Amino acid sequence: MADSNPEERTIGQLIEVADLGRLGYASGLERQRAEHERVLANREADRRPLASILAVEHDPVLTVSKRPSARKNIIVGSERLSALGIEVHETDRGGDITYHGPGQVVVYPIVDLNRVGLNLHAYMRLLEEAVIRTCLAFGLDADREDGATGVWVPSNAHPGQRAKICAMGVRVRRWVTMHGLALNVSTDLSHFETIVPCGLTGRAVTSLRAELGNDAPTHSDAAQAVCRHLIELLLEAHQSGLSRSQRKQAGTAD
Repeated sequence: MADSNPEERTIGQLIEVADLGRLGYASGLERQRAEHERVLANREADRRPLASILAVEHDPVLTVSKRPSARKNIIVGSERLSALGIEVHETDRGGDITYHGPGQVVVYPIVDLNRVGLNLHAYMRLLEEAVIRTCLAFGLDADREDGATGVWVPSNAHPGQRAKICAMGVRVRRWVTMHGLALNVSTDLSHFETIVPCGLTGRAVTSLRAELGNDAPTHSDAAQAVCRHLIELLLEAHQSGLSRSQRKQAGTAD
């Protein structure tokens, strides 16, 4: 995906993809909300698409959820944040606190879970799976970790540790999702030192660049890979849901 002009395409008229390029967090949130209303209106009018995937690279920002303890996980003062050029923005997603910035692939899938055929738990695992497949495609082993949403890798940059390479946080309103995932590609990892990432004390954060060096993909290649795997998994879920519906109608449900 290019980092300049937005580029949009439709996959089988079911899923739309838009590359928003470099964008401030507030502008990205505004676009998400507009897409959420559009996808919800499509359900009510029985129109397509069922999902809209937004890919973006944000200016440096800490996003703080409404969890009461989240803001306490900013561990430097406002002067330090200002010197680093990092804004602080409240958000309505789940989770705790995280950092977004240049070199990070942020993907916001706006998905009608009802029409695609997913519950929230399955959707979160689908997001993780898309990133796991992306990392594997570039030669990096990745997996889930019990009790910690996101994607983790056995880290060469942090020997003996498993490090978080992708953070996730979503909001669901009327069964249409917002927010999504943030995969570190060539992110300035020192910026994570301003917070306790996701509220997890003592856990390392890494990136594709930190783990793979010169073999790491470009931001564009990583964004394309994440979106491609998301599309494949969402279409699989949708097709599986249609098959279940057809079996029920035929009286042969599991």
